[in-house]
Amino acid sequence: MTRYIFVTGGVVSSLGKGIAAASIGRMLKSRGLSVSVLKLDPYLNVDPGTMSPYQHGEVFVTIDGSETDLDLGHYERFIDVELTSLSNVTAGQIYTEIIGKERSGIYLGGTIQIIPHVTDAIKGHIKALAEQSGADVILVEVGGTVGDIEGQPFLEAIRQVRGDVGRENTFYIHVTLLPFLGSTKELKTKPTQHSVQALRSMGVHPDAIIGRADHEVDQDVKDKIARFCDVRPENVFGLPTLDSVYKVPVHLEEQGVGSTISKALGLPDIEPDLAYWRHIAEIEDDEEDPLRIAVVGKYVELHDSYLSVAEALRHAGFHHGKNIQIDWISSEEIEEKGPGKLLGSAVGILVPGGFGPRGIEGMIATATYARERNIPYLGLCLGMQVMVIEYARNILGLPKANSLELDESTDDPVINIMEGQEGLVDTGGTMRLGQYPCRLRDGTRAREAYGVELVKERHRHRYEYNNDYRIRLEEAGLVASGVAPDDSLVEITEVYDHPFMVGSQFHPEFASRPEKAHPLFREFVHAACNILREGEQFELPASENENPAGSDGHGLEVGTLASAEE
Repeated sequence: MTRYIFVTGGVVSSLGKGIAAASIGRMLKSRGLSVSVLKLDPYLNVDPGTMSPYQHGEVFVTIDGSETDLDLGHYERFIDVELTSLSNVTAGQIYTEIIGKERSGIYLGGTIQIIPHVTDAIKGHIKALAEQSGADVILVEVGGTVGDIEGQPFLEAIRQVRGDVGRENTFYIHVTLLPFLGSTKELKTKPTQHSVQALRSMGVHPDAIIGRADHEVDQDVKDKIARFCDVRPENVFGLPTLDSVYKVPVHLEEQGVGSTISKALGLPDIEPDLAYWRHIAEIEDDEEDPLRIAVVGKYVELHDSYLSVAEALRHAGFHHGKNIQIDWISSEEIEEKGPGKLLGSAVGILVPGGFGPRGIEGMIATATYARERNIPYLGLCLGMQVMVIEYARNILGLPKANSLELDESTDDPVINIMEGQEGLVDTGGTMRLGQYPCRLRDGTRAREAYGVELVKERHRHRYEYNNDYRIRLEEAGLVASGVAPDDSLVEITEVYDHPFMVGSQFHPEFASRPEKAHPLFREFVHAACNILREGEQFELPASENENPAGSDGHGLEVGTLASAEE
């Protein structure tokens, strides 16, 4: 029998339910169990694909092309699973599904209601994931907080699941805020008490409570929560704000969360293997000599917009035993001040994905800066397209080269709209989405990084490299190192005589894992590790130093890339 763990939240949003759920999944998988995860989002959007990053952060893309909540990225990274569209269900999907059935006559003669029609549809998605995945445990996170009017049908649905599959096969966890009152220097439990009261009024009685706080949660606070919320004292856990999300599984495991859940659900409670997670926590604690990587984008004020990118960089750092320090740089600010003043301390530059013309010229200037100074550069989706535009302008001598997305009247559209995308009116779920194969060219950095000829990567884009310019760009030194198997689409480009300047049309960040850094990120960080900062160069004999590399005036010596062997 499949076991079900339901994670709800109270008091405020953004408490870290997704991290808590992902950490629980990691603890269970470390015990040899198979785990799959479902995020229930009460908003009426069908998916987050049309939302601004400022509204909802990153859009995570599954292998089957579903645009989903960013928490699915946490689930995949922590549990090391590949999820599908079955793992994210929104109220918009549920109501669209039900109304579609009503219009087609499925419910002919009946009155459609929240109970049973909406709750049955929600339970149907939970059951479908259990059947499709065959997992030992299904983790279900309910988005939002208890008390949200739009979340009530979802709470009622998970309440009903206990009656359907049995109390012994279900476990409810409530994640709630413990605010710290500065005047009395204490954590306050009253908001948690009210949150649990509201949850219980919906018929859901939590089996365990995780108290989130900016301070350690002592035993007296846990005992008080247990007493007033009718939860066993040993089932109340504290989760203070940690300096790394990768410390959460170990922190919760040390309090006995994994054992508590395993015993309650009749699962084997063996010693979990979290040795690697302890190891990466040590790497992140090392504050000496961090590796500074600049991420240049248009949404840098909200780091969640590039969540998977940041995590993939950290994974690559783990691989090389380096603590990555990310400098978030606005591409609009680069337009104002120039790249030299903002990028001089970076040993690697990454330009991530995005849409629209805002800040584009700053990204192009960034690509020029990285190319001319031999600074490792990794471009993702839009970052790859920017790299092509920059090369066409400054190497091919096409000063007006651009993307049709950014300038519909450009004379040199080196980035063109994809075939089949021209006449689309609907915006939701209409891009090239999901996992596609890519064939890698021998003798390129991309092929060397992956070590195989054929790979599969996830896409989310509407515009592509224009093959009409491919021969000219190749002859000028911009190599198409990865292409679709039928050679119709350029997937990866790289500057052949640069230490590392690679751009991918796809999003490799979605496939990166803490235990297994993505090959492109791994090699990008490897190249960044070998950058010599000003003052670190080797003294060259006078005969070899007739034309020394010049400094850009901002701390980086031009052309000072060397291998560890050198």
